[in-house]
Amino acid sequence: MKHVQALPKKRLLASALLLAMAPATQALAQEQIANANADADPTELDTVVVTGIRASLTSSMNLKRDAQGIVDGIVAEDIGKFPDTNLAEALQRISGVSIDRTSSGEGSRVTVRGVGPDFNLVLLNGRQMPASNLGPGGGGTSNSRSFDFANIAAEAISAIEVHKTGRAELPTGGIGATLNVKTARPLEIGEPLASIGFKTVHDRSARNLPQSFPSAIVTPELSGIFSNTYADGRFGITLSGSYQERESGYSQASVADGWITFAGDDTNSWNRLPQPGESYSDRITNIPTPDNIYARPQNTGYSVNGVQRQRTNGQLTLQWAPTDNVTATLDYAYMENKVQQQRSELSVWFTQGPGDSSWTDGPVAAPIIYSEDMVGSDLSMGGMQLATKNSGDSLGFNVEWELSDALKLQFDYHNSKAESRPDSHLGSAGVLGVAAFVRGNTTVDYSGEIPIVNVLLPPGMSAVQAADALVTGSVFQNSYNRSDVEQFQAGGRFQFGDYSGLDFGVAATEVNNRTAAAVMQRDNWGGVGSPADYDDSIWHADRMSRYFKSFGNSGNPNWTDDFLVFDFERLRQAAIAVTGCAECYEMPTEFTDDLRTTEKSRSAYLQYTTSFDWSMPLDVAVGVRYEKTDVDSSALVRIANGISWDAANELYVTYEPGQGFTELEGDYDYFLPNLDLALHITDELVLRSSYSETIGRPGWQQIQGGQRLANIVRVDGGDGSRGNPALEPLLSRNFDLSLEWYYGESSYASIGYFRKNIKNFISDTIVRETPFELHTPVGGAYWNAAIAGGCASTDMPCIRDYIFTNFAGSPGVTVTGTNSAGQLTGSIVGQPGDPIAGFDITTPANQRSDHLDGFEINIQHVFGESGFGLAANYTKVDSGLTFDNTNLGTQYPMVGLSDSANVVAFYDKNKWQVRAAYNWRDEFLNGIGGGGTPPNPNWTEAYGQLDAIISYEVMENLTLSLEGINLTDETQRIHARHENMVRFATQTGPRYMFGVRYRF
Repeated sequence: MKHVQALPKKRLLASALLLAMAPATQALAQEQIANANADADPTELDTVVVTGIRASLTSSMNLKRDAQGIVDGIVAEDIGKFPDTNLAEALQRISGVSIDRTSSGEGSRVTVRGVGPDFNLVLLNGRQMPASNLGPGGGGTSNSRSFDFANIAAEAISAIEVHKTGRAELPTGGIGATLNVKTARPLEIGEPLASIGFKTVHDRSARNLPQSFPSAIVTPELSGIFSNTYADGRFGITLSGSYQERESGYSQASVADGWITFAGDDTNSWNRLPQPGESYSDRITNIPTPDNIYARPQNTGYSVNGVQRQRTNGQLTLQWAPTDNVTATLDYAYMENKVQQQRSELSVWFTQGPGDSSWTDGPVAAPIIYSEDMVGSDLSMGGMQLATKNSGDSLGFNVEWELSDALKLQFDYHNSKAESRPDSHLGSAGVLGVAAFVRGNTTVDYSGEIPIVNVLLPPGMSAVQAADALVTGSVFQNSYNRSDVEQFQAGGRFQFGDYSGLDFGVAATEVNNRTAAAVMQRDNWGGVGSPADYDDSIWHADRMSRYFKSFGNSGNPNWTDDFLVFDFERLRQAAIAVTGCAECYEMPTEFTDDLRTTEKSRSAYLQYTTSFDWSMPLDVAVGVRYEKTDVDSSALVRIANGISWDAANELYVTYEPGQGFTELEGDYDYFLPNLDLALHITDELVLRSSYSETIGRPGWQQIQGGQRLANIVRVDGGDGSRGNPALEPLLSRNFDLSLEWYYGESSYASIGYFRKNIKNFISDTIVRETPFELHTPVGGAYWNAAIAGGCASTDMPCIRDYIFTNFAGSPGVTVTGTNSAGQLTGSIVGQPGDPIAGFDITTPANQRSDHLDGFEINIQHVFGESGFGLAANYTKVDSGLTFDNTNLGTQYPMVGLSDSANVVAFYDKNKWQVRAAYNWRDEFLNGIGGGGTPPNPNWTEAYGQLDAIISYEVMENLTLSLEGINLTDETQRIHARHENMVRFATQTGPRYMFGVRYRF
């Protein structure tokens, strides 16, 4: 690498670095610097330098203008000053890029052009990054390959490139886009530089947490960067680091276990609504008609959550240029993100029994008012604690060698890992079930923003009392995920004399992924001991409605919102004292689910680039990449040996102590061509077209080597899953066409059309099987005797009580006691001669081909020298890969498909910088399943958020800033097949940050 002599003015050099984010842009920057040296007096340089917001937008525009293919990006306003404190929230400003938010409202993963996070590849300085994730709520094995941007601080990032079209030299794995995160390089900075920043964060979402939750009004963020060169610019070092603490909270109303869905003419399912003329059908208003589908809730509840986070990032880069033709770079990055969460809940569970209800009109009929008759049922008030630690690092070494003016070579090696694990002896998720058996008839109003539960309490009781509460079931989960990437890349470019060139390279990548889990679950839902075993001082009364004030119907007077918050550790110790089993209330240390996968990929590419100097110059790039991947996957399989009926409405699979690994293999190879054309109609007008083929690899659970059964079994059977390492990746044939008009120094407009024809789309298929030939008590001898004795076939509590009363001590029937409502407790195990349980086994398969297409509109305009500017974009996406709410059959939708729009207005002049950004994303499907049968969609409703930042330069090197996130206090809502079928409704709150930044 040849070096540009350092200029005397720091700002000009920093601006030059911002323009050096892509090879073509780097050449332009060097040319501009050379011209500046030749034509301008150094004392006049500051008068022409553009910095801040405008400089960032100009650099991003130049990146787009000079790139091969369709590329967008974001460039830092200055070294150590990225436009947004969260990289995902910064990326959503780019057309076609939408973000998935965590429950606490922070951006974490990105969707590009309707393609979800698992099929967008994230690189760090051109290197494939590993990704680790724990299952939802900190539990379970993970299927995801998506990178969580919440783990990376923004301060050390100089730019992010979003490659929306495939290129031969890019690693494979991104169908929507390949995102390259770039960090600063000392020899590119070329001058002494140091800055330090401090922020205080006030998160309004944590303002009303229960008194037992830890929370702070203000939390700190500290970041700094140092860079310098030595030995006449031959050696350089850049060191950066950041530390952030954040306290936040969120409140969530939910039907967490989902909706059981039926056809309107269903006459066979035991838990359906009655048909007209049947018993209690006269209690149903606007009963669903035979041509409708409808759904009944399994539960409804509320939770209030407190979250604490400590994030540490650090980067070290060393560069050495022993000659003008050789540059060696050694860089190391470290990431750590610790999260602790506390939760208190209030919920009611349903048995799909008799009750009053009213329903919307079809074709999807949803409950408006829904009730079930209850006597002495449980009012559940669980609590959770989780603590997780996400960490990772990346060590890379790169050598660039310019052998001659015609030949350049590059060698790159890196080794990276990402790990997610529990950060507490309680596990990645520790849950204590709590209940008071005081619930009578229960009614829920589903017509508003959040469901409103009304519970009939016993005479004389206006609110639940501590004297009635006791521990019930419990779950302590140990989840683990680790991904390691080792990658070697070698390549180069041969430059011909006619401005054309040949790029070439080879690569070898090995990814080792392990995702494992174990659970200690005690299904004592009838109660552990009695309320007298628990000191009343463990609990304190609270009201759930005060945590949902951002929802319009939270003041509904019919809401039975009294609940008990408890000291989690005191209650855990009390449960241990009652049971005498300490290990029952902490995470297990031996994994029962363990998936281990190795992917080895070998690749090579060639790409020829040239330009034709016709009346309208034409840039051409044509290339091909060959990719071969071998998959070796093994899984630890638990051996099921029975089915036990342990609670009124819940049956469970039991397992033998022994287990072992099973192993499966697969492989695939592809030739992936690309063709990019850029026609320069005028100096300002560019017509660009592109064709490329890209692949997206299956999720880790999809290619697991074994079969797993769900612990809970229903009356009509259970569920299970198994993987398929022989799955082919998704193959996408991508077509892009765009017209770009660069009509000003910092202003442009563009319109583009894209289409992706996707082959090998992966969807789950469900097959009915009888794994392990497990006998179920449902329909067995004891069950049939209870029905003959007068119990209805749908009245499981009656059947269970009859069996306990008449067959206690018989084979498979164990009575352990009574609960506070006087009901017998114990287990009933399926016996030889009882029916064999059927399981719906879900297995992935390459199902079909389909397409998605759409268009993007961008405009960026700077209003002369006024300081004002505007950037706006809109993306429209359409596809045949959609979900039909009226179809109860198997479907193959694309997750994440949605329209999006962004508007950014700014003022940047003299000492002031002001930016306001509004980001909107239309309704989209974020997944299928998560409770309920048949599998239901989870629709995230349209969401818009307003953010703003104001900064003032007090003196040349000192800047103050004030930033606000979610200024209008927006809420998020997810529903199933109808808006009344809420899944999750979440309230977070605004977040404010005050910052000080000093540059030495």
